[in-house]
Amino acid sequence: MELIQSAQNAGQVRLAESLVYGLPLFWPSTMDCQRALADYRKLHLSHNLGLIDPLVGATTIGLSATLCASVKHHRSVVGLVTKQP
Repeated sequence: MELIQSAQNAGQVRLAESLVYGLPLFWPSTMDCQRALADYRKLHLSHNLGLIDPLVGATTIGLSATLCASVKHHRSVVGLVTKQP
């Protein structure tokens, strides 16, 4: 969704979709959503945390996975393991 959000036209939407086509899709659990809300409440103003970032972070933590994404946007989420691509 973040890739699509950055798109400025239909061609860019198609490009974004083609980049992730075939990758596994993981949905947050109820516990992930609760953690994301707590993180958002705590970090939104102090760290300029966007709405999707804590949800992505909490889902990644819930999966015991490493998030390969911009470390800048996710470094404030405690317990999240990140790797800069």
